[in-house]
Amino acid sequence: MKIIMMALVLLLATVAGVRAANWDLVWADEFDSPGLPDKSKWDYEEGFVRNRELQYYTRARLENARVEGGNLVIECRKERFTPPNRAPVEYTSASLITKNRASWQYGRIEVKAKLPQGKGVWPAIWTLGVKGGWPAGGEIDIMEYVGKEPDNLYATLHYALNGKHQSDGGKLQTPKPADDFHLYAVEWDATKIDFFFDRKKYRSVLLDKAGAGADNPFRKPHYLLLNFALGGSWGGAVDNSILPQKYLVDYVRVYRQRGDRHL
Repeated sequence: MKIIMMALVLLLATVAGVRAANWDLVWADEFDSPGLPDKSKWDYEEGFVRNRELQYYTRARLENARVEGGNLVIECRKERFTPPNRAPVEYTSASLITKNRASWQYGRIEVKAKLPQGKGVWPAIWTLGVKGGWPAGGEIDIMEYVGKEPDNLYATLHYALNGKHQSDGGKLQTPKPADDFHLYAVEWDATKIDFFFDRKKYRSVLLDKAGAGADNPFRKPHYLLLNFALGGSWGGAVDNSILPQKYLVDYVRVYRQRGDRHL
């Protein structure tokens, strides 16, 4: 089944707005093998990681990250969970990453997903630079969504300039994006990053804003993250009555523009 699906990807690429003649598929996960996510493609963040968020990210725990029904399910739960060698925690979730598995410099990254909803949820699709730490290594927020703003999607670049954190962000207002599956994508080359919602390009950022030449963090390889955060510095107050919530990912596909030799 997986072989058939992969063979169909390029044939169906124009449906998602990708011109198949110009792009080669270089990496994908169609999430068609039930159980834990494919460990050859995904690793995990673990613990309380950033932004004063409430969730504890677990590792290889089916309750928080699993493949079922043809989707990756990232589930955020309110529960009493005791991690190894730690005190019990109140909320659990998952953050899947391709770090040390796969990374890319330029291309098209697209994710078809159905977002969780409700006050406090904060799902994201994003990348971090393989080298350089944060923010110097760069961050591409392909999609961020906070449940307290149910009609807004955010796309942002984070980087360092003269040693100081900089951000270049924008948003798309669209009615109830969490009600259905949508396609979130970037097309990235040496000059700019374009952001897409379904077939609509709604934002474009020139890379020279983040520095010149090869020192620019967006002219270096990045790895991908899919995470479901809760509360924290931007997610805000949490409505416990909405939990558990599921963040569903139908597929992830990465393309390289034909003729581009970057990985």
